[in-house]
Amino acid sequence: MIGISKLYCGSVEPSDALRYGRRSKDLPSHLLQFSADKKPVVVWNVTQACNLKCVHCYAQAVDSRREGELTHAEGLELIDDLTAFGAPVLLFSGGEPLVRPDLPELAAYAVKRGMRAVISTNGTLITKEKALRLKDVGLSYVGVSLDGMEEVNDRFRGKAGAFRAAMDGIRNCQDVGLKVGLRFTINRMNVQEIPAIFDLLEKYDIPRVCFYHLVYAGRGSNLVEEDLDRGEARRAVDLIIDRTRDLFDRSLEKEVLTVDNHADGPYLYLRMLREGNPRAPEVLRLLEMNEGNSSGRGIGCVSWDGEVYADQFWRHYAFGNVRKRPFSEIWMDLSNPLMAKLKEKKRHVEGRCTRCRWLDVCGGNFRVRAEAVTGDVWAEDPACYLTDEEIAPVSEDVARATGTDRER
Repeated sequence: MIGISKLYCGSVEPSDALRYGRRSKDLPSHLLQFSADKKPVVVWNVTQACNLKCVHCYAQAVDSRREGELTHAEGLELIDDLTAFGAPVLLFSGGEPLVRPDLPELAAYAVKRGMRAVISTNGTLITKEKALRLKDVGLSYVGVSLDGMEEVNDRFRGKAGAFRAAMDGIRNCQDVGLKVGLRFTINRMNVQEIPAIFDLLEKYDIPRVCFYHLVYAGRGSNLVEEDLDRGEARRAVDLIIDRTRDLFDRSLEKEVLTVDNHADGPYLYLRMLREGNPRAPEVLRLLEMNEGNSSGRGIGCVSWDGEVYADQFWRHYAFGNVRKRPFSEIWMDLSNPLMAKLKEKKRHVEGRCTRCRWLDVCGGNFRVRAEAVTGDVWAEDPACYLTDEEIAPVSEDVARATGTDRER
């Protein structure tokens, strides 16, 4: 997760995270990515059921609830364990989490136990009454997935009217004072919609947007050929940076992030160096704190049936099941060789990653994409768009001049 607005537009400084000792339990939500202990943000797919049929759904959602979902009582036990373990955030996802009737009660319990509860939703089921209920239970944030304007979004979602229903859901959240933002998955079929998404933020006063790079998992595995090539990815990220800067220049400060491709961090930093931005050294420090991809360490996933995964995309390898062992035990059990290597993945990545000067910043990027394309979980991420020149070590003189000597 790369905070474009935090880094490029200066809404966060290294001192902000250092003030809290970089401890997950103490950091406010907007600084969690800079924690030193990296207690996992946990995605709980509370159901596989969904009312839509998105073409890129990593969970391969189905149209009705299946047997085997964690029960309400099992969900409360999971939340108790996550709280004791120190997980700072519980993200309720699916399928579509609002298909599950007891979602508000589960979210309320997480908040009561001291966690920050958020949901990832398609937004179409958020009625006025549901929005008020979610606000009342203390939900911190609602992330609504939109992949373009009406025509493009509805094609992605597999249902006519999905865009309008999602916008109704967004307005319902806003009416009750519940923070709501957008989630957008970038690919060749919708990259041209990015400007319209920024226009939407401004028109409807939406405070936050996350631009997700495509991950080859679930139904998204069928879209590898629709992923951006290196040049297209660079242009898309530049566009996101430019539009974010424009908003800040006009005092319309929004939180803008890119997610699931940690090449964005070095790319942003190198752009700031070219522009002579005096904040570049501070941005590098924040990127070092962020540490790049955190699958198996700073983010984890519990599936609807209790299986534990390294992240929400890595669904073909489970480390255990919370019905048999608590999440906290599974997460810290380094007798599993893959879990042990994920805790220190920078030592195991291969290919270009081994000679990349940004390894400490990127963390080796996404292992799921590497495995999907090459069959090797430790191969270089094919979605890394940095050039060989950009990843090559720099001379000592250049390092000192640019403040990059910490990379070496």
